[in-house]
Amino acid sequence: MVESLREVVKDPRVLDAMGRVPRHEFVPKALRSRSYVNTPLPIRENQTISAPDIVAIMTEALALTGSERVLEIGTGSGYQAAVLGELVNEVYSVEIRPALAETARKTLEDLRREGVLRYRKIDVITGDGYQGHPPAAPYDAIIVTAAPTQLPVELINQLKPGGRMVIPVGDFYQELQLIEKARSAGDPKAFTTRTIIPVRFVPMVSPEEIGDPRPAGAGTNRPR
Repeated sequence: MVESLREVVKDPRVLDAMGRVPRHEFVPKALRSRSYVNTPLPIRENQTISAPDIVAIMTEALALTGSERVLEIGTGSGYQAAVLGELVNEVYSVEIRPALAETARKTLEDLRREGVLRYRKIDVITGDGYQGHPPAAPYDAIIVTAAPTQLPVELINQLKPGGRMVIPVGDFYQELQLIEKARSAGDPKAFTTRTIIPVRFVPMVSPEEIGDPRPAGAGTNRPR
């Protein structure tokens, strides 16, 4: 799998992390024979685990160096959080669906305890991704793994000056966009947008859309 990824990404740290994280541990047992095929796969609650090349492209776009605090929106299976955890100091991952958050949390904890993963800190938070995770803001980088129809302003507000966010945006037609926040303190809300590639992600939803009345941040748990 990693050899095929060399065609789309060049960052050796990203390739190394992709090689260390066992994707099959985040895939439903019935589909594990396809774990290292370059394709998205279904998981619980009509969600998906992204194709390895998309995970690699999005991770590389963040230009991580190792010391960052990263926010992920859309934990899903926990695979993207695991890749990030092998690369940076702190990962905060927000999942709106409690069952997915709990499963991802357990998978990450088990793999850490077994010594398979060596992340320093991954916090899985059950909450509203549109609100980000203000308690740990600002973030050096944000990665969004579900598609809103337009850029969520609150997420941009939680980026540090000079920070990067990679996010799929759109309804039926979606684009993977790289948002770079201005470094100048004179205009803290300014940012630039660059399209990377066309993509297809599950839609980003609010608590109301899934019938969950709990406030953002409910059910927070912090695996170490």
